[in-house]
Amino acid sequence: MTISNHTVPNLWDNAVAETLDEAGQLLYRSNLLGADLRITNFGGGNTSAKIDTPDPLTGKPVTVLWVKGSGGDLGSMKLDGFATLYLDKLESLKSLYSRLDQEDEMVHKLNHCTFNANPRAASIDTCLHGYVPHRHVDHVHSDAVIAIAASKDAERLTYEIFGDEIGFLPWQRPGIDLGIKLGEMAKANPNYVGVVLGSHGLFTWGPDSKSCYETTLRIINKAADWLGHNSAKPAFGGSTVADLGEAARKDAAIRLLPEIRGRIARDEFKVGHFTDSPEVLEFVNSNQLTELAPLGTSCPDHFLRTKIRPLVVPADASSADLGRLIEAYRKDYAGYYDRCKHANSPAMRDPNPVIYLVPGVGMMSFARDKATARIASEFYVNAINVMRGASGVSEYRGLPEQEAFNIEYWLLEEAKLQRMPKPKSLAGRIAFITGGAGGIGAAIAAKLLSEGACVTIADIDAAALEQTSAAFAKDFGKDSIHSVVMDVTSEEAVVDAFRSAVLRFGGMDIVVNNAGIALPAPVEDTSLEIWNRQSAILGTGYFLVGREGFRLLKRQNMGGSMVFICSKNAIVASAGASAYGAIKAAELHLARCMALEGAPMGIRVNVVNPDAVLRGTKLMQGDWRKQRAESLKIRPDELEEHYRKRSLLQRSVFPEDIAEGVYFFASDMSSKSTGNYLNVDAGHVASFTR
Repeated sequence: MTISNHTVPNLWDNAVAETLDEAGQLLYRSNLLGADLRITNFGGGNTSAKIDTPDPLTGKPVTVLWVKGSGGDLGSMKLDGFATLYLDKLESLKSLYSRLDQEDEMVHKLNHCTFNANPRAASIDTCLHGYVPHRHVDHVHSDAVIAIAASKDAERLTYEIFGDEIGFLPWQRPGIDLGIKLGEMAKANPNYVGVVLGSHGLFTWGPDSKSCYETTLRIINKAADWLGHNSAKPAFGGSTVADLGEAARKDAAIRLLPEIRGRIARDEFKVGHFTDSPEVLEFVNSNQLTELAPLGTSCPDHFLRTKIRPLVVPADASSADLGRLIEAYRKDYAGYYDRCKHANSPAMRDPNPVIYLVPGVGMMSFARDKATARIASEFYVNAINVMRGASGVSEYRGLPEQEAFNIEYWLLEEAKLQRMPKPKSLAGRIAFITGGAGGIGAAIAAKLLSEGACVTIADIDAAALEQTSAAFAKDFGKDSIHSVVMDVTSEEAVVDAFRSAVLRFGGMDIVVNNAGIALPAPVEDTSLEIWNRQSAILGTGYFLVGREGFRLLKRQNMGGSMVFICSKNAIVASAGASAYGAIKAAELHLARCMALEGAPMGIRVNVVNPDAVLRGTKLMQGDWRKQRAESLKIRPDELEEHYRKRSLLQRSVFPEDIAEGVYFFASDMSSKSTGNYLNVDAGHVASFTR
């Protein structure tokens, strides 16, 4: 733990702060603290201020506790992320409390302390802020401080490092009792500027936002500097596993990720995340990996995200090895649940690991969505930093098993989980779309993203791909979208694109073959170049993408859905499009053949046949539109209206309509459909199925 890597800078800007009121400065301070993962992890920690304000009912001045509400994130929260409570009512809860089994009851009574009918739920840490007799309070989960707090001799180290300005309280689950103890310690020691909570984190305080922020940073940096000067070298006892090199690490991850996902995502779809950061490699390659990993994490925020402990997986683990390791972990987790459960404990949750440590390779994590998987890995990096610091100056101690269970299966935590919104229909599923920067491809991607899927869009147009990907990142979050420049006619490019998608998301569920081209010409004018160009993209391209997607779905062994975007021309001949129609027909039959082979493995392959999709598609931007207009003896700008009137329903077909068809085949709504095709053409008699 070096000083340069772990000393956090003071980012307070007086010019900004002076424009803000007291609540605004609290938010400013909160955002600064939450923006640096060395200070606190995503969603962790909280801040508060005691602000004098008129009561909306009486108009008389009252003191209101502003404190980060339940479930918020310091780095990204807004003012509405704070719970507000009458401080005098919060103080009155002390008279109602007399024993530990009232803890949960007291949390529910926080609702009766709400100021100004604020709907933001108060967090479990509210009393810890409210009962400290200082105007501004910070609670953060700094790696450097938790390294001290999670050491065998944490109390001695706290006083050695901080002297008489920081107190120490042993581990205790947050709540009113710990809040009372923290407040009493602060009152009894007016020289204290904060307290270290054993195995948990840091509380600091001050008379105003700026001084509180600066005290928080000063204490964190003091801990980091002390660890930097006193930690044993090399970290974790040095390396015992040789670094495989970047290429070999990625090869191993790409092999392991779908194999793991296939074993843990059958009951609930999951998305993966891979990191081989220097901190991770230092730990997974170290002599102390097998000693420290089973101890689990110490900070409650860490293990709520990462589970009680990780699973260590050899880089060369076979498919059978993975099966045995994961099954053993499940049995161990079930044993942990049975040993620790209470009469009123919630039912056992998913027993699969979240964190997978692979010596020589790195770390993988799996969760219900990409952001949660990524954040879980970030939390475990925090845990690695804590273990490095603690084991370098003392002996690392994880949270006792029963205490960990009491947090993980806390009824209040269960209630929070039950309040979460119902997952979207494609939550946890992973899609790959070719031609993803074009009109139809982008519409398909937008639909799948809106339903909760993670999506890789592939396209040969790098500029359009970058623009489309950036728009999706803005609309759906950067975690859910991935892009790769790919030429569907290149076997190497297709293989590399699927590898990139696996490394990004951990597997695959949905493959959409959509890349297209149309070069119209009467048959006698169809050159070999025209034939070969269309054959390469529409024939070879669909085959290569289909084959690579099929291989991946088969290896993952979870079934899956493949959708081919063909055309009305696949089943109905059109003059002046012999090459296009013939190759589209080949696409359709390729899909049927793959449906036949994929059925025993649950791999469904279906087709969507668009017709006359003009708006937003590249297909109609070139010669095709001009040629079709000339053949119909109309102007190109009249073509869309012509096709609308030609359809039975007298309606135009848009890219979003094709996306709905793809969504049907990608979702569970069509779970018993394979080898089928769906026309999306507003009614074209000649295309009726026969």
